[in-house]
Amino acid sequence: MTTTPVIVTGGAGFIGSHACKCLAEAGYLPVTIDNLRTGHADAVRWGPLEKLDVRDTDAVAHVFRRHSARTVIHFAACAYVGESVEQPGLYYDNNVGGMISLLSAMKREGVGQIVFSSSCATYGIPNTVPISETSQQAPINPYGRTKLICEMMIRDHAAAHGLRYAMLRYFNAAGAAPDGALSERHDPETHLIPLALMAASGMGPPLRVFGGDYPTPDGTCIRDYIHVSDLAEAHLLALRHLEAGRDDLVLNLGTGRGTSIHELLQAIARQTGCDVPYELAPRRPGDPAELVAAPELAERVLNFRARRSDIDSIIKDAAPHFAKENCHGVDA
Repeated sequence: MTTTPVIVTGGAGFIGSHACKCLAEAGYLPVTIDNLRTGHADAVRWGPLEKLDVRDTDAVAHVFRRHSARTVIHFAACAYVGESVEQPGLYYDNNVGGMISLLSAMKREGVGQIVFSSSCATYGIPNTVPISETSQQAPINPYGRTKLICEMMIRDHAAAHGLRYAMLRYFNAAGAAPDGALSERHDPETHLIPLALMAASGMGPPLRVFGGDYPTPDGTCIRDYIHVSDLAEAHLLALRHLEAGRDDLVLNLGTGRGTSIHELLQAIARQTGCDVPYELAPRRPGDPAELVAAPELAERVLNFRARRSDIDSIIKDAAPHFAKENCHGVDA
């Protein structure tokens, strides 16, 4: 079994830590680079932690050299849409500046492969649903624009220097490790499922549902939720694809199934035995009515299938971390 080192930027975060767990279980050595601004040191359990900022090019290059790494999985980024609107400079500095630094360090040390954590936010408001990889990219917020700029930078470096890449645009990451080892831990928490679970168990205020008048069957937004463990597996498959010398990749990661907010709240009630108290609020500007991935290309190229991403499994895995004790459907 291989013990190949893989650099994982942002490996102390939600998706990055799950990816590290998956890599280690597959025999790799995940080496986490994280400044711990939003990540958690205790989530780094499957390989070493290099506490540094990805914008420190010299320090990143030194980590590459010391671990003899040939591949990077790049998660490190600011990732709150609302915050990006309020603080665009932070997002361009961290996300775009981080990519500039990372690509410079990679070129300097001869690190020739990158798996990039991109986002469906690069599509903006889609003209058609489900969304394919060839859909127009027209992001409507600074977060999505920074992700698109990073994609463009990777393509340009590939053309100039032979960099090989897999760019993975994922939809709504959710859930937690099925074995209970990891979960979401954002501060402040902005993701819908944790907020809804906390509302159901009385650990948080009633959930604010933004918009009840969308052109959807029940009036609430529809999103494509993908289990974080499935996302982690997709990164492993993309890494192996590059290692095998196959073509560069641009892939959506989703299920092809949409779930409305009302359907999500019903799933929480089924899994926990607690209703979710909520209040309707006005729509947020720019929120599309429906975002659902066309997942066929990832299935065809990587043989990837989201195996644990039905909404009930997502809720079942997430609930113990956010709805302990108060809801009888959840083990305390």
